[in-house]
Amino acid sequence: MRLLLTPSLIILPLALCAAAMLLPLAPLSGPDELARLILVELRLPRLLLGLGYGAVLGLTGAALQALFANPLASPDITGASSGAALGAVVGSTFLGLATPLAMGASGATGAALALLLLFAVAGRRPDAATLLLAGLAISLAAGAVTSLALALAPSPFAFYEAFDWLMGSLVDRSLGQAAAALVPAAIASALLARRSGALDRLALGEDVAASMGLAPERLRMEVVLLSAIAVGACVAVCGAVGFVGLIAPVLARRLTRGHPGRAMLPAALIGATILVAADLLTRLAPLGRTIPLGVITASLGTPIFLWVLLGMRGKLTS
Repeated sequence: MRLLLTPSLIILPLALCAAAMLLPLAPLSGPDELARLILVELRLPRLLLGLGYGAVLGLTGAALQALFANPLASPDITGASSGAALGAVVGSTFLGLATPLAMGASGATGAALALLLLFAVAGRRPDAATLLLAGLAISLAAGAVTSLALALAPSPFAFYEAFDWLMGSLVDRSLGQAAAALVPAAIASALLARRSGALDRLALGEDVAASMGLAPERLRMEVVLLSAIAVGACVAVCGAVGFVGLIAPVLARRLTRGHPGRAMLPAALIGATILVAADLLTRLAPLGRTIPLGVITASLGTPIFLWVLLGMRGKLTS
């Protein structure tokens, strides 16, 4: 089974990339300049963001699940996603920063402030439980303030713009916005991937890892920081997308025979595949309607999430 799944991690994303660029074919039958504009200005940024954002969610989800030794951990627990969402909502509804670029800047500011608050609450040498609880508290608080900001929005149009952004979208993003999200995300992800061996050693236990020259406290800070930067950069441009960072690592670990660090690269490929496929499904909406990307990922992820929970219950009761 693993021999069949491993090549599919490369073949399936490539097939989805071709479909994302070429389907539907009807708009591409016009003049060459129109076809070029559709491909380069509309579909290419959307595809790059789908691949990059999905890979970031898968990679950071695998790293955080390895760090906390919990298959239900996800990138949301750093608080950066909720902070980015809050920053974008406040900027668009109360400061008039409603353009995609301005909302991205507001989201990045919110993610940075949430990260600073996380480390202020957790302290200089936090343990795993402290980081986890601090991140959850910040996520819940930011979510509550976001809901309050939407309820107090002075304009219903601002409310709908912010709500659409919160559900996640790759539509109408430019190549400049794609670069603004993916360049910092790629740097942070590359640095995070270098910690895969350390995360494998941490799975043996903190005492064993320390005897091998690993500093668990420093590793925790690095993984949380890099994950928050990578995810926050993407959320600032594309909005919040759930379930991908939770599901992709679970599927990836079945290919790596229990090595959590080695699951990071397969999880990135699976995450990219899921998000590009979900974005393709959003194009099936009737003319004049849109299906939020977050709704698609939740619909795809919920059955897998329940399957994971049932598997965990079976292990606990056996």
